[in-house]
Amino acid sequence: MDLKSKLEELASSSLEKIEQIEEIQEIEQLRVNLLGKKGQLTDLLKSMRNLEASERPIIGKLANEIRDDLTAKITSKKEELEEIALNERLEAETIDVTLPGRQIKRGQRHVIHQVMDDLENLFLGMGYSIIGGTEIVSDYLNFERVNVPQDHPARDMQDSFYINEHYLLRTQTSAVQPLIIEAHDFSTGPLKVISTGKVYRRDSDDATHSHQFHQIEGIVVDENITMADLMGTLEVMSKEMFGEDRDVRFRPSYFPFTEPSVEVDVSCFNCGGTGCHVCKMSGWIEILGAGMIHPNVLEMSNVDSEKYSGFAFGAGPDRMVMLKYAVDDIRHFYLNDQRFLSQFSTKGEN
Repeated sequence: MDLKSKLEELASSSLEKIEQIEEIQEIEQLRVNLLGKKGQLTDLLKSMRNLEASERPIIGKLANEIRDDLTAKITSKKEELEEIALNERLEAETIDVTLPGRQIKRGQRHVIHQVMDDLENLFLGMGYSIIGGTEIVSDYLNFERVNVPQDHPARDMQDSFYINEHYLLRTQTSAVQPLIIEAHDFSTGPLKVISTGKVYRRDSDDATHSHQFHQIEGIVVDENITMADLMGTLEVMSKEMFGEDRDVRFRPSYFPFTEPSVEVDVSCFNCGGTGCHVCKMSGWIEILGAGMIHPNVLEMSNVDSEKYSGFAFGAGPDRMVMLKYAVDDIRHFYLNDQRFLSQFSTKGEN
């Protein structure tokens, strides 16, 4: 069989194979077998060197026509198979746009921050300013400037996380108090400030304490500030947090930075004051400590304690939340368990 006949037979058989192929991989393999460097058409064309010079242009033209025709047929078949595959995939992956979408849950403010926001809004309405503060403070500011000198017994419960010999993670928001008092210009009016944030102390290893918790510090300094001002302020705050029907009790206490000092209790919201396991049968629940700012603190902040007086209080939002919602373990607030935290979503959050 001469070369011309072999080329025509190859073209005819190849066209039949192209029509029969149903997989993209097969059409690609056929292209390589026919038109590749070691393909059948290439092998046949190697025989052209044996042809007469007059036959070579004729056979060469025929070979090019066959190559072009096969290339076009293979390309067309490949596109056809790709379209079929795409349609099959689209049909298998069809999305029913009439189905309801998946609800995206919104985040929410942490319950402790909700309480802190409520407290801040309450005191903003009473004319207070909100002041922040650094969580790393000097030992001098954290203790000595609030009347807790070296070797004072009150340090035993608070000496906790020291960065070095002179700096530590603040154990109380009172660390901001001396600087605020010192910087205030009393010719512009009274000083009325609250400061909120995290504080750090040695963990006492029980369910009601944590090495990290929150505090809100309140300070008022002016002429003629009395214990009556403090008691009235804390009564408003207590009733706002725990309900108007709560009674408030003030008990004498001791804090190095206030004199006189008081502990503040509210009547138990679980039993109404009759006595239960929540209030340990006392009818009262302790919520914060407070008192009149010690003259030493004022004097160290360059304020004349003979002319000016003031009060300060420190409350723990974590403890307030525990009492308000009867949470038995403070660690629940820090475990990021959505089953627990989602119980305290506010209006508009879900």
